[in-house]
Amino acid sequence: MQIPSPLRAALSALRSAGGRPCLVGGCVRDWLLGLEPKDFDIEVFGLDYEAMGRALAPFGPTDLVGRSFGVLKVRLDGAEYDFSLPRRESKTGAGHRGFAIEPDPKLTEAEAAARRDFTLNAISYDPLENRVIDLHGGVNDLKKKILRHTGPAFVEDPLRVLRAFQLAARFEFTIAPETAALCRSIGDSYTELPVERVWGEWDKWATKAVKPSLGLFALKQMGWLRHFPEVAALDGVPQEPEWHPEGDVFVHTCHCLDALVGLATWREGAPNTRRILSLSVLGHDFGKPSTTKQAKKRGQLRWISPEHEAAGGPLAESFLRRIGAPLELIEHVRPLVMNHLLHHHGPAEFRDTTVRRLARKIAPATIDDLIAVMRSDHLGRPPLIPKETVQRIELLRAAAQRLALEHVAPKPIVLGRHLIALGLEPGPQFTPALDAAFESQLDGAFNDEAGGIEWMNNYLRAHPLVRSHRKASPA
Repeated sequence: MQIPSPLRAALSALRSAGGRPCLVGGCVRDWLLGLEPKDFDIEVFGLDYEAMGRALAPFGPTDLVGRSFGVLKVRLDGAEYDFSLPRRESKTGAGHRGFAIEPDPKLTEAEAAARRDFTLNAISYDPLENRVIDLHGGVNDLKKKILRHTGPAFVEDPLRVLRAFQLAARFEFTIAPETAALCRSIGDSYTELPVERVWGEWDKWATKAVKPSLGLFALKQMGWLRHFPEVAALDGVPQEPEWHPEGDVFVHTCHCLDALVGLATWREGAPNTRRILSLSVLGHDFGKPSTTKQAKKRGQLRWISPEHEAAGGPLAESFLRRIGAPLELIEHVRPLVMNHLLHHHGPAEFRDTTVRRLARKIAPATIDDLIAVMRSDHLGRPPLIPKETVQRIELLRAAAQRLALEHVAPKPIVLGRHLIALGLEPGPQFTPALDAAFESQLDGAFNDEAGGIEWMNNYLRAHPLVRSHRKASPA
């Protein structure tokens, strides 16, 4: 494993002091998967906390805040690393916080590894001896891409089930049958989890997934889909085979999510863009379970879901609130869910006025966001991918780019300061005048400040009641 030279020097100092430092957790997993390790966590055997601190003191500032947990944070050449003692844990209460933790440098490597969640996270690596330490068969499970619990202590922390959900999506893992059964047996313990920890796992799924569908299928396999009723309700909801040959709404949503992470908008997007898009696509059909019915269409009895996009907005919001998503995220996701069918039910052509009003309607989300959601929805119907729909989406993109509105909503040109400059006294009459100006701007009546002021002068001549609120002339 390629290890930063400052960290390697610190590891050598720990060895010289009589300790046995090993890299543990995600950095070892990622390295064995052929990925570049990012966060290096070090477990130190054979030294007490004070001795570990003395050995590391020459290398940089140390943070003793984790002393009660046997953790020492050290900054080496601008990067922060966690050095921890092996520890014993005993269950004292509900949830992931209900543990008594006691650092114990005398623990063996086998005892320390047994407390980890999955076998592939229980692998450690001795960098000074270049030795992989695999005491629970994690290397073999990693090769087969199987998530298997390390031991019976797994059930003491229900957060591990949600960790399995996001790990399955991030690394294309499947859940071992015995682990899935164990997760089903502790399903009721979900209520012990604080909402901020639930959100932490969903956020990793939304921003880091390679195949998001595997996370949702893992939740279903582990019996935890029921804790997210808006998602669970999709399972088994029928769709018209002619339009959705892929299957029910849950299967369709999974296809859409897997298509999304293949789009450049998602792949190249910042974490906030990724979470907006992932959760919008997840929720885009939340309205179908309550609106799906059979009705005659084109002379045949078909499954339809009229106005499901409008019904989905409030459900997406309730889901996001329940999992602890930030309010700002909800403000982006809801309009994307409620407008995701524009490429099917929208106008025959994307006129400038249409695009301006759409950009304002979905703000703070953007037309670029909406196009990613629509493309994912369209690609989520394999093998049915009509070229006409692709062309329609691209027409919207072209129109938004022409107006420079793909990443931003239009802003009012005429503002209160313009009315003051025209001699009006500030007051409630400003609101209808400015609203009317913005509506006309969206209709294309003007596109610059000079045109806006000319429009407002004409408006004031036609609305003498507004014009009457002029500033009094000085005596």
